[in-house]
Amino acid sequence: MNLLRHAAPLLVPALLRTDRRLQASTEPFRRTDLFRPHLRSRTWAWTHVGVFLPDLPAPYRFLNTMTFIGATGTTCFDDDRIAAPDARDTAMVLSATAHGEQHHHAGYDAATECSFAEAGPLRWGEDLTVEVDLPRVRVAGRYAAFEADVELDVTDLASWFVRSPAYDHVSLLAPYRATVRHDATEHTFAGLGTVEYARSLSPQSLLRRPLPGWAKLPIDFFTYQIVNLDADTQLLLTDVSAHGVTACRLLHVRTRGGAAEVYDDVRFEVTAWDPEPRRDPAGRPMRVPLRMRWTVRDGAAEVLRMDAEVDAPYRYGHGTGYVSAFRHETTWRGAQCTGSGYVEWVDRRQDAAGSATHASLRDQSSAASSSVTTRDGSLTRSSS
Repeated sequence: MNLLRHAAPLLVPALLRTDRRLQASTEPFRRTDLFRPHLRSRTWAWTHVGVFLPDLPAPYRFLNTMTFIGATGTTCFDDDRIAAPDARDTAMVLSATAHGEQHHHAGYDAATECSFAEAGPLRWGEDLTVEVDLPRVRVAGRYAAFEADVELDVTDLASWFVRSPAYDHVSLLAPYRATVRHDATEHTFAGLGTVEYARSLSPQSLLRRPLPGWAKLPIDFFTYQIVNLDADTQLLLTDVSAHGVTACRLLHVRTRGGAAEVYDDVRFEVTAWDPEPRRDPAGRPMRVPLRMRWTVRDGAAEVLRMDAEVDAPYRYGHGTGYVSAFRHETTWRGAQCTGSGYVEWVDRRQDAAGSATHASLRDQSSAASSSVTTRDGSLTRSSS
């Protein structure tokens, strides 16, 4: 039982009172203190760097690079199976497309397997290198099933999910050029992506061991979806809650060469569930959506209606949840369009214990095992 769940109606509003995300999401990005890993910080418990390309052509559909440095201490995002001996040194990578077996999910011990200098490239073993030298970001992924190289030119159009003294989480609109290689083939793409960074306080920073389930922060539902309406306009749709209390439900809109907007009169609903829950590598079920609807109003006017249907494999590893792709029919300010989008989904609301804690597979592995890798629901151990 997560005792903090019962404090959510008080805890979430208290945290939101210090939040400036709505104002910050209409201002140019000028911060110079972000995009640092803070590995040895005991103030910032964890950081996140992400790069997302939401609408590649079939069969790829999307390319994500989702990372954590440090355990988060939250119900949704801590997969304690891959915790390092010191949970504060846990690092994670999820990178996938919708094509074939292109799905890399791995845990790393940042103390022995990674390189996270405060200035310079960030390296997760031999698998992933991310270089952030704004306005340029470079990603090099070398995975078992595919390789990916991405170069992004980051703009100053910033969308803030949280902007507070305890937690920063920002997304920057970023045109990209990308190459994906596999099976002796190479494909190049260009389009509109996003670069993200987050850092946060957490009680996990006080302990070497993963927080027990009852002590984790009770974020138990999370969905984040990205849609490019056209070559210049990108939508970010977010719904996050803790024990039924909304922490973030927003629409962000950014237009290349234009402005950034944010809307908070947002409704999200699942109109049809997939009849087959997905099971993670530990065997826990999670219900996932088949069809979804977003409705957004600006005063009396409905500015957005998006109906989406997931039509790609769910890839495990976004914390304790999944990523996939969907087809959508969208009406934005009276104009209709269709296309493909990217979805992240974590739903722990039905967990009786409200806990993401399981015995660490590192403790069960041999001394030669350096990491635990999850691909398409199967477990393999990578030997040093």
